[in-house]
Amino acid sequence: MNEVIFSILLLIIGLVIGIGLTILFGYIRKHSASKEAESILQNARINAEKRVKEAMDEQRREVEKIKKEGLEELKEKKVELKNSEERLLQREASMDKRDELYQKRESILDDKEEKLNDRIEEIQEEKSKVDEIKNEQLKLLQKIAGFDQEKARTMLMDEVKSDMSREITQYIKEQEQEAKLVVDKKAKEMLVASMQRYAADIASDQTVTVVDLPNDDMKGRIIGREGRNIRTIEAVTGVDLIIDDTPEAVVVSSFDPLRREIARVTLETLIKDGRIHPTRIEEIYDKVSKEMKEKIIEYGNDILFELGITKMDPSLIEIVGKLHFRTSYGQNALQHSMEVAQLSGVIASELGEDVMLAKRAGLLHDIGKAIDHDIEGSHVELGINIANKFHEDQVVVNAIASHHGDSDATSVISNIVAIADTLSASRPGARNDSLENYIQRLSQLEEIGNDIEGVEKTYALQAGRELRVVVKPEEVDDLTAHQIARNVKEKIEESMKYPGTIKITVVRETRATEEAK
Repeated sequence: MNEVIFSILLLIIGLVIGIGLTILFGYIRKHSASKEAESILQNARINAEKRVKEAMDEQRREVEKIKKEGLEELKEKKVELKNSEERLLQREASMDKRDELYQKRESILDDKEEKLNDRIEEIQEEKSKVDEIKNEQLKLLQKIAGFDQEKARTMLMDEVKSDMSREITQYIKEQEQEAKLVVDKKAKEMLVASMQRYAADIASDQTVTVVDLPNDDMKGRIIGREGRNIRTIEAVTGVDLIIDDTPEAVVVSSFDPLRREIARVTLETLIKDGRIHPTRIEEIYDKVSKEMKEKIIEYGNDILFELGITKMDPSLIEIVGKLHFRTSYGQNALQHSMEVAQLSGVIASELGEDVMLAKRAGLLHDIGKAIDHDIEGSHVELGINIANKFHEDQVVVNAIASHHGDSDATSVISNIVAIADTLSASRPGARNDSLENYIQRLSQLEEIGNDIEGVEKTYALQAGRELRVVVKPEEVDDLTAHQIARNVKEKIEESMKYPGTIKITVVRETRATEEAK
């Protein structure tokens, strides 16, 4: 029993102790939570104050930045306004000076006008005195001569009528001669037009070449400032440039096909390059001249390949190529030579002769024409010299010598070449006699100019109506240039017959060239 009571007491004591402990722990926990909450609130209050302070500082800095930018902008505006004010003051001062200058100039002009009026009055007085003296002298002359003014006028009019009658007669005679020339020219043109219906494959060489331009503004660049570019082109190439109203085109005129071709290529190269000035023109001309030599060799090789001819000296091939730029009565010399070679080969084949030798003789029969404008002598003599120089077969040499009947033919092939030459030249429309005569006349004009001492180059232009003579400036002065023009005029009148008139222009030009390095 006691044990039960003791157990109950222990249980009660344990409960009391547990409840006490529970209350104690609860109090302790509550007190700790209160402190922690107070600490959190305190930290939150501190953080809030800190953020408010930071925000206020940031706002203050932003305000200061805006204020600083505003002050700088205001300062710039003030500087700009000050500069504008200074410019206005300078302009006002300049206008004042200009106004003062105009006033001075007006005053000077007034003084000059007054002096001029005084001078005019003096001149009029002097003129009156001169008229009086003139009348007195005229009366004295009439008294001495025994003729009055009316009688002298009558005699003078009679003499003038006589001179005018002679001039009118000469003029009528010249017009009749010119009309005959025009009629002959028209008749030849009609004949050529009729013959063209029967000509099969004819290439008529012209004396002009048309160069197309990208636009009409290029004409001004070709002419250059004060015409210096076009003068340089004409002086260097020896051709005449005709710039007329034809849109986007320039005409290159020259009787020499080689000069005309070099000028055409030079002009086209300058147009593509875009840099057109005297120095560049001379550079391009030199370059094109070198390239033209290669092209001439190419022409010769092409003809040899077409004819099947082999083993020919390269220098002789170049001479053959030059025939492309020569004409015979309007017929291209290279095409004519190739045609003669083909005909000679066909005839030789039919007769059982050496076909290749006949072709070779036919191709070289007019080889002298390639250099007859540079060396004195007929094309037959020059052709013989060329053939012997390059050790051609004697059959070829004899064919060259005999194709015009200057020598006797010693072989069948020589006769064949003569026959083929006649066939090629006699077919309808193959040749134009007036063109050959025209070219000979132009060549003669140039020879007359080149024979004068001190002359560097001579070019016949405008279809022979103008002769341009370029003299050496270090040897010929201005007065001598005039004398050369008169000498050329007199030689042309003495040694040539020609329609119309020929204008002689002597060009004396001095150039100073340096190279900056």
